[in-house]
Amino acid sequence: MDYETLRIIWWVLLGVLLIGFAAMDGFDLGTAALLPIVARTDIERRIAINTVGPVWEGNQVWLITGAGAIFAAWPILYAAAFSGFYLAMLLALASLILRPVGFKFRSKIDDPRWRTLWDCALVIGGVVPSLVFGIAFGNLFVGVPFSFAPDARFMPTISLISLLNPFALLSGLISLSMIGLHGASWLAYKASDEVARRARATIPWAGLAFVILFTVAGIWMSHLPGYAMGEGVDHNGLSSPLAGHAAAGLGAWGTRFGSNPAFWLAPFVAYLGVALAVAFSRRHSLLALISSALVPLGVIASAGLTLFPFLLPSSSDPAMSLTLWNASSSKLTLWVMLGVVVIFMPIIIAYTSYVYRVLRGPVTAESVNADHHSY
Repeated sequence: MDYETLRIIWWVLLGVLLIGFAAMDGFDLGTAALLPIVARTDIERRIAINTVGPVWEGNQVWLITGAGAIFAAWPILYAAAFSGFYLAMLLALASLILRPVGFKFRSKIDDPRWRTLWDCALVIGGVVPSLVFGIAFGNLFVGVPFSFAPDARFMPTISLISLLNPFALLSGLISLSMIGLHGASWLAYKASDEVARRARATIPWAGLAFVILFTVAGIWMSHLPGYAMGEGVDHNGLSSPLAGHAAAGLGAWGTRFGSNPAFWLAPFVAYLGVALAVAFSRRHSLLALISSALVPLGVIASAGLTLFPFLLPSSSDPAMSLTLWNASSSKLTLWVMLGVVVIFMPIIIAYTSYVYRVLRGPVTAESVNADHHSY
């Protein structure tokens, strides 16, 4: 297997990990974000929270594994993204920290004001990361202001305000509506009584919001400047951010879909997921949940295919954009990490499947009150 093939395999694996995170951790983020909508009393909030209480920590394995994979397979991308997006990452991590604190602390004192405080923390912990991750993705299409010095030092001119451009904010809303749809589908499947009923009623509205926002973003994206690779790129060459061959080009993103009709399959999967989730929401909640998981699959696949082979385009100096060909680890490192994935990924999937099988069944008011370990 040559270097180019290994790089493409790791690009696919990175997409799989991102989809896994969006699908697995997405429904508990969505559950927290929807807490004020689906739960109006303390027992209803406890039902909603206890649907994700036993599994949210395991779901975050996908986020940790994704960050680790970027560090191992794309170290230049890891350094650039985690330093350039530092404030945005800090904001997302701070809000994610509110989730375990909220889960653990709200049940310590039986006082409405105390529990309302931590319920608000849980909502923030669901809404803010969903927005921030979407905003980060949106900036990849606009381009991020950075360059490299002659000695390959990363030189960002990124600020938190610069990341909040209109297209990125739209991408954040797409992410929030997608996560909300997935969370509502989870609650319709896993919760009971009024919580499940309100979640089912939320699914069409979240789906409609996603379809509108995703369609607008697709049209808008086709008119963005975009980036394209130049000639003479060595797909098997050593990685160096100083050896780039990219350039900005008007409508470059949109031409990807025009030149390859197969690319349209990815957004079609996202739209299909919404349609099936809405159709199944009333009588087949498990099928609705599975269908809603197709939405992040379609969205992330659409983004990946549009950006390929770019990982982090530079708006300051397009030639220094990070791509599959100039930002990866060595061939030996990719080989070793691929072996690790082949061994441990099936174990993670098998264990996760076993946990969900053990925890199957709806969460009811009776089960919450009977279990002194519940939140």
